[in-house]
Amino acid sequence: MLDKLHEACGVFGIYAPDEDVARLTYFGLYALQHRGQESAGIAVSAGGDISCYTDMGLVTRAFTEKILSMMKGDAAIGHVRYSTTGSSVQANAQPIIAEGKRTVALGHNGNLVNVFRFRDELERDGVVLKSTTDSEIMAQMIARDEAETTEDAIINVASKVRGAFSVAMLCDGKVYGFRDPFGIRPLSIGRLNNSGWVIASESCAFRVIGAEFVRDAEPGEIIMLDGDGYHSVHQMESPRCATCVFEFIYFARPDSYILDQLLYQCRKRMGETLAQESPVDADVVISVPDSGTPAAIGFARASRIPYEEGFIKNRYVARTFIQPDEHIRSLGIKIKLNPIMETIEGKRVVLVDDSIVRGTTSSQIVRILYEQGAKEVHIRVSSPPVKHPCFYGIDTAEREELLASSRNVEKIRNFLQADSVAYLSIEGMIRATCVDRDKFCLACFNGDYPIAIPQQLHLTKLTFEDPKARQRDDVFARIIKR
Repeated sequence: MLDKLHEACGVFGIYAPDEDVARLTYFGLYALQHRGQESAGIAVSAGGDISCYTDMGLVTRAFTEKILSMMKGDAAIGHVRYSTTGSSVQANAQPIIAEGKRTVALGHNGNLVNVFRFRDELERDGVVLKSTTDSEIMAQMIARDEAETTEDAIINVASKVRGAFSVAMLCDGKVYGFRDPFGIRPLSIGRLNNSGWVIASESCAFRVIGAEFVRDAEPGEIIMLDGDGYHSVHQMESPRCATCVFEFIYFARPDSYILDQLLYQCRKRMGETLAQESPVDADVVISVPDSGTPAAIGFARASRIPYEEGFIKNRYVARTFIQPDEHIRSLGIKIKLNPIMETIEGKRVVLVDDSIVRGTTSSQIVRILYEQGAKEVHIRVSSPPVKHPCFYGIDTAEREELLASSRNVEKIRNFLQADSVAYLSIEGMIRATCVDRDKFCLACFNGDYPIAIPQQLHLTKLTFEDPKARQRDDVFARIIKR
């Protein structure tokens, strides 16, 4: 949906010598596809060799049976990308390979906020950067760090960079996973039968491959997977946990666990709390599918207003490579959401969505409901108003483009042309998560950024000029390092 925040990426890592690690990584990425649809990649380690393949598009498009059958090894990492720094081009696909004192393959979820000077230092040292991402800067720094061990190299680099990072990395036949000291982006640990260990952005990636969720990696924790199992090799000093609360609201799949909470239940409780805070007389509750559905079910339960499907979502629109003509484009949101007139006509409708960012899509949906004969349209949003941009790995609009940044609720209602609009309060949202408030980053709601944002990022978008270096011609690169 155009009116949503978008996550940066999803990462996956596995050490399982007795398994087809490339194929398992493929299925793990398939479960994480919602976190990024622009590119996908897998790197596999066999002894000291790393083979890496990346391509644009969805996981199912990027990988074929032939490619997967070529990728043999004991360990692998994978990545799906939605770009927040760097453009959506082949050179920015991950995992990224970097060579120096050691060779690493790295996949990164998040954004770094102080990488400009590190990029300059690398270029002064003669490093030819192939992408426009902050992820490659981190990979190059770890590869070139003079520490004797990979663990110490990670510690050295992680102590220099600032921002959000959950990373899956291959080096010397081992898998490493690590989070920034605030734990802004999620990372989970799982066990695969008795033969291997897995890390992933979300626990939903474990069930699809038959792995069992063990726990979340701690903020600032460095995990290593090898032949002896999984090890917590280092714990960086962590000021506090500041997990992005939008993982609970929208980003993560509802069947994932984060901070020991099943997100589906959290989202239903958000809807229930919203109904208690902002009741309305109505005939039917519908959702903006699919992300608004759990909250809509909770709202209906608490309000005792029937829940019904008001829209059928076309889940294949984004997958076509055929561009719509001008007439089709003019239909706007109807391409993705088809209204069910019988649910809407003559009804007072409560429309539940998880969030509103710019408001453009929401206003179109309201118009569709009136066109289908709705008597009234009451918008209920199961999160607080988004008033501030994110610099930690979420694709948000500039602040002036955010609907709630300069409008009160009445002006928002007028913009959307709805009969009423109400948001969930920050306090109600926190209660619904069943997690302490101080474990979340709430910056997009209240402007309280847990990691200081350099002034230059407030003034400019976090991006880099395209490097002069040529992009790779061969997307299947075998890197030899023993």
